[in-house]
Amino acid sequence: MKKITIAIDGPASSGKSTIAKEVAQRLGIAYIDTGAMYRGITLALIEQNIPFADVNQIVALMNQIKMEFKIIEGSQHLFIEGEDVSKKIRSVEVTENVSEVAAIPEVRQHLVSLQQRMAEASSVVMDGRDIGTVVLPNAPYKFFFTASPQVRALRRYKENMAKGLTSQSLDEIEAAIIERDRYDSTREHSPLRKADDAILIDTSDLTIDEIVTNIIQYVEK
Repeated sequence: MKKITIAIDGPASSGKSTIAKEVAQRLGIAYIDTGAMYRGITLALIEQNIPFADVNQIVALMNQIKMEFKIIEGSQHLFIEGEDVSKKIRSVEVTENVSEVAAIPEVRQHLVSLQQRMAEASSVVMDGRDIGTVVLPNAPYKFFFTASPQVRALRRYKENMAKGLTSQSLDEIEAAIIERDRYDSTREHSPLRKADDAILIDTSDLTIDEIVTNIIQYVEK
């Protein structure tokens, strides 16, 4: 089988991870959740009380810690130093701080080079905010997801309820999503934007199955 590289970008809760996982599963290739990697670094900084302005300490931490993905019962889990942090990285505290950490040039540099090495090693579906523009600019298959803030907030709210994370109201989540869009789109390094050659998909009114089928048909064509 020839090597397949699929890049999926889009704002928070546009459906990237859900779709990317499903596409990877159906094609039998690796799924890489780059957002989880940024969340993992954010969690480590919070737990070790490292200020986000202290670049030297941040670089030292990134060079030290071992971060890896493992598949457990069919779903992907992130491990840091042997601890499964998959639930911890979805906390409100991490969610509120991940954009700031992801904007630190040294963090992006470190994780982008890790992500590029992963994509060189095997066929991948990778999702994030700068995959088609920065991480894998030569990926033959690029998609950019969009959906209204209201639709995305409702998705995040339902996800949080299902995971038992109920500290934020629907209105608070929508306000946070709008603010995160603004921050991610205007940051200096690797801002969120659609690659010129990416296919735009509005996920607002489509089912997961419809989107996955569309992407697979496009790749197989």
